[in-house]
Amino acid sequence: MADNKENFTVSGVINDFPLNSSIHYDMIMPMSYHFKYLRTDLKNDLNHDFSNYSYETYLQLKPGTSLKQLSADLNKIHLKRKPEDTDADYLLLPVTKMHLYNADGTDRGISTVRIFIIIALVILVIACINYVNLSTARAMLRAKEISMRKIIGAAKTQLFMQFVVETALLFMFSAVLAVLVIYNVMPVFNEVAGKQLAFNLSDYQIWFIIAGTITATLLLSSIYPALLLSSFEPLKALKGKISSGIGDVLFRKILVVVQFTFSVVLIVGTLVITQQLKYIQSKNLGYDKSRVFGVWLRDASKHYDAVRAELLKEPGIEAVTHATSSIISSGMISGDNSWDGKAPGQTFILHPMGIDKDFIQFFKLKMQQGGGFSGAVADSTHFILNEAAIKEIGMKNPIGKHFRFRKTNGTIIGVVKDFHFASLREKIAPAIFFYRPSVYQAMYIKTTTNNATKAIAAAGVQFKQYNGEFPFSYNFLDEEFNNLYQGEQREGTLFNYFAGIAIFISCLGLLGLAAFTAQVRTREIGVRKVLGATVGSVVTLLAKDFIKLVLIAIVIAFPIAWLAMNHWLDAFAYRIGINWTTFALAAVIAILIAFITISVQSIKAALANPVDSLRRE
Repeated sequence: MADNKENFTVSGVINDFPLNSSIHYDMIMPMSYHFKYLRTDLKNDLNHDFSNYSYETYLQLKPGTSLKQLSADLNKIHLKRKPEDTDADYLLLPVTKMHLYNADGTDRGISTVRIFIIIALVILVIACINYVNLSTARAMLRAKEISMRKIIGAAKTQLFMQFVVETALLFMFSAVLAVLVIYNVMPVFNEVAGKQLAFNLSDYQIWFIIAGTITATLLLSSIYPALLLSSFEPLKALKGKISSGIGDVLFRKILVVVQFTFSVVLIVGTLVITQQLKYIQSKNLGYDKSRVFGVWLRDASKHYDAVRAELLKEPGIEAVTHATSSIISSGMISGDNSWDGKAPGQTFILHPMGIDKDFIQFFKLKMQQGGGFSGAVADSTHFILNEAAIKEIGMKNPIGKHFRFRKTNGTIIGVVKDFHFASLREKIAPAIFFYRPSVYQAMYIKTTTNNATKAIAAAGVQFKQYNGEFPFSYNFLDEEFNNLYQGEQREGTLFNYFAGIAIFISCLGLLGLAAFTAQVRTREIGVRKVLGATVGSVVTLLAKDFIKLVLIAIVIAFPIAWLAMNHWLDAFAYRIGINWTTFALAAVIAILIAFITISVQSIKAALANPVDSLRRE
């Protein structure tokens, strides 16, 4: 990239082709044709200076260029060439944002990045809380050591630096172990995340992140324990009379609540993401995609009738149809249309799809009004719209009404019930279905229950007969549908892993505190057992205080989790509702995890011989 210049990618609609950072080869020529005019007009008519230009839809602009103004100018030029494209729009996006943002600035992955940055920070904070909790809890065990050092002349500053250095050495050793773990875990992470990331220690940014993480965690974890430990009064500490401020456990309780608040939020998040993904898989899409695979016809499209006739002779094939694009994700759009009753200046974007006479029955689509195509020559001037399209234009009694799509004037013969032909992140958009079999390339084959292999083999034979130089390939629609949500599925898997790590670290901290509590209360436990206390009553005695803290954390976590997960679900036009059962289940899971963790040490303390405990004390 040249100095003092910024790269931008243009996104919009040209010749009914969506223009964005992802371009198919067959879209390049129409876009290039229009950009030749756009470049001339921008230089001569509007005096925008392009310092560089290519046919890959990247524009290198001079610094200071107004993106808003340039976008408006591009729209003006487009309308000069194609006045009917009143819905065409040009959105400019910096190249640095094109992988994480859509052209209109909405999320295209940036929310996922933010989620995992937050989770990483939460894990670090939980680890810091553990360190502070355990350091302050064990402060009394080092009281005499510190007092002796003070008596022989150690200054408070020296003691403070000693504890900071101890923590720094521990964290640096942990960082070395972390680097080794990252090297070994990176292949697994890449497989789960679908990425090809490399952990390269020659990259200065890696060292910057490591140094920044160590510094931040050191500041969070070491300062308070160091101040606490260096503030002991020597004589009182030697007598076992530590000041009430040091012995107070309120601060540690607050940290435990904060720690488990994070954990409960992550538990709720895991449950909600899992439920949303299950909802996507089970939702009725409005069509039947079971046992259907698609084949791109290529040259065989010219011989479709013969291919279809041969395939239907196979016992493993129930039905065959063909269309212009995939029913799973139809990406084409067009604003070149008109209809009876259209108001002046009214605009209307449609998703067009060419289908044959068997398409509606093949996919078990439901007709709301009228009928489908019959295969007659007259169907070339007939259109079928979906319910969303009819609602958008406000047309009543649409059957028989005039409709123009692109250069074809025709008649509406049917209205199909809405079905999902895109991701559930998007609302069902207006769609139009036309009949022009000569241009169809996508063939769909429905197999019988146990003969999918034979059906694929038969399709392969027909494909190779007319496309000998091309390799045969196919996709089952179930797999194609799942591919739409690979990002969400990977996000959910990673979220589960990281939530598990955070909860595990929280449990380690709780386990350490429970062990320390049992150690401090050894004499009390021994006396209670001598007086007849059971193991269960001792476990309850040690666990109840921690469970109270977990309950407080649950109350705090629920509204935070509700807000966070509703924000995540807002990305889906079709989503689950978060009900009380999700929160109830999260609460039960959190309490069980905490109780099991505490019980490990509590049972051990309860089973100890009281005579030995009292003798040691």
